[in-house]
Amino acid sequence: MLSACAAAMLALVPCHAAGVDVLVTGSDGKPLAETVVFLESPEARAAARPMTGVEVAQSMRRFAPRMVVVTVNTAVQFPNMDSVAHNVYSYSPAKTFELKLYKGKPANPVLFDRPGVVVLGCNIHDQMIAWVLVVETPHFAIVDAQGRARFADVPAGSYKLRSWHAALPVGAAALEQALTVNGSGATAAVKMPLAAGS
Repeated sequence: MLSACAAAMLALVPCHAAGVDVLVTGSDGKPLAETVVFLESPEARAAARPMTGVEVAQSMRRFAPRMVVVTVNTAVQFPNMDSVAHNVYSYSPAKTFELKLYKGKPANPVLFDRPGVVVLGCNIHDQMIAWVLVVETPHFAIVDAQGRARFADVPAGSYKLRSWHAALPVGAAALEQALTVNGSGATAAVKMPLAAGS
């Protein structure tokens, strides 16, 4: 059993955290932008907290942003910036809901309380489509045009690095690979079964 003095000293020792760099390419070897990457572990799940101020707007008859990543139990607002009414709905297993035709800002946000992929649509404008990816970790990112993402201050430990892209078949699981993060950080390369131009 630790003495009170030893316990106090241990409390002052910071948890080691480091950066993690990820490169995502498609089956053609080219960077695959807009891939979502996230790190899962029991510790990451315990550290995840609902986010605040998240919005998916309708503007110029499009969803903006087209892709958003949120932690479980995050409430998302769907303001309509257009002069025409929109409907927002999803039949996805992770979240089924419908906001009837409206303009402006709905009175209540939508709570995303289960992990998974939620596909959004508008039953008035078929070209409108977007995705909400709900995760159980605070460590997530959308890769840039060069296929790169960086996680800062990731605690050392063992993780599952998961990667998902909207061009994957509907219902397809995110790709998964093991990743160990130590005090000097980690790097990972992900090859998605998609061509970058698809």
